[in-house]
Amino acid sequence: MTPHRRGARKVVLAVIDALDPAGFERAVSDGRAPALAALMERGTYVPDCVSSFPSITPVAASSIATGLGPADHLIPSMNWYHRGEERYVEYGSSFPATRTFGIFRSLQDTVYNMNLAHLTQEHKTVFEHLDDAGLRTACTTYLIYRGRHRHEPSTDSRYSRLAEAAQFRHAVWGARELFYADIFDSRGTGCFSTLGMPGQRDAHAACVGEHLVENDLFDFLLLSLPDNDTYSHRLGPEAQPTSIAAADRAIERLMHAAGGVEAFLEDHAVIVLSDHSQTAIDSSVNLAQALDSWRLLLPADQAPEEAEIAVCPGARSAQVYVLEHERREELAPRLAEDLRGVEGVDVIVRRGQDEGVVWTRRGELRFAPGGELVDERGESWSVDGHLDALAFEVRDGVISSEEYPDALARLWSALDCPRSGDVLLSAAPGVEFMDWGGQDHVGGGSHGSLHRGDSLGVLLMCGIGPEPAEEHREWAIRDVTPMLLDHFGVNA
Repeated sequence: MTPHRRGARKVVLAVIDALDPAGFERAVSDGRAPALAALMERGTYVPDCVSSFPSITPVAASSIATGLGPADHLIPSMNWYHRGEERYVEYGSSFPATRTFGIFRSLQDTVYNMNLAHLTQEHKTVFEHLDDAGLRTACTTYLIYRGRHRHEPSTDSRYSRLAEAAQFRHAVWGARELFYADIFDSRGTGCFSTLGMPGQRDAHAACVGEHLVENDLFDFLLLSLPDNDTYSHRLGPEAQPTSIAAADRAIERLMHAAGGVEAFLEDHAVIVLSDHSQTAIDSSVNLAQALDSWRLLLPADQAPEEAEIAVCPGARSAQVYVLEHERREELAPRLAEDLRGVEGVDVIVRRGQDEGVVWTRRGELRFAPGGELVDERGESWSVDGHLDALAFEVRDGVISSEEYPDALARLWSALDCPRSGDVLLSAAPGVEFMDWGGQDHVGGGSHGSLHRGDSLGVLLMCGIGPEPAEEHREWAIRDVTPMLLDHFGVNA
């Protein structure tokens, strides 16, 4: 056990799903987010913290909780093809998509398998790091919760019979204090969430958080506030100030439990973080129809052995898998070529010979780690081809893209993930890939792409992190776990 830093303030990491910097700033300036305004006034605000690629919740949540990209945490998307089990994995793109793959199967994948079977076992989560150091960890309903403490399904909740009927019958390993959608409840708090229904999750997190603060039950709390994402999906990112105000009330409730802002911040440091942002959607693309010249694996395929490819839409990203291993090098370039003609596809990426191959309508480039160019985070790269493909600029040996932030590292990690598809797609602004349930968010908002609109989010640090933030060249969500470990003096 590594002794933690004595006197370190307790930390609340508030992850506000899909928190858009512009919406955040409007909510603060309009007086609708007083708790966030107080943190902003006293802390360090970064309006361009870079998400993962795909910039979609399971991938981003895994990066936040491990400090790793998909190459190392192994969660590739919202919907992906499990080569070992020869089946689709669906974490809940929509209820129709969940129903298409089987409700119980999707729920088991999301609640159990994502943490216990799909997430890397070779690297620790932030909860495991802190648990091993003897710190008290806590987590409200969050996709990645894995820690060192065993939790049986709750029997005290008014919804426990429903949870059991949905086959939530097995124990999990989680943070010391785990509160997951009424399914797992490490202690009685009097807080309920109707099994994690959208619109009630932030209030549940606030209720639990208030109880934890009042009773001094944590050193680190991951406070998950996901309702902003659902609201923005439905009404678009322009509507976010309303849902941000609801998230703000949740944070304010924790502060009130400690005696107000000043009293709370005497004992607590706070990180407010977006996992990704959202952009407005005005059209969708059905990739299954666009690739109808290929024999596509269907969700309940009667002859799966005849299928050539599996298509996995992930909102504004997608992955296509070649199912015959021996033909991957032959068929992936053909797939990429066919996808060039699909309206709404912005970026096509595949793995070449020890390199990544990127195509956009502006040209093609190839890249690999190591080389003469350095990105804004200090990583070195070799790049050959049309720099305009990803709107790159090179100044004094530093390569960067305003349109596609941290593009090379994010693309390489996605390509290097052993569970990723053979061809990866990023949608053009305004476009979403329809999910397997036939659903999209046209008229609302979505995310998942490499583009800055989905990828740049809020990072607000108060009582934690380096100052000034400008000393860090480019912030990313994968920097949060290292920051937390440093705060507590825990070795990674």
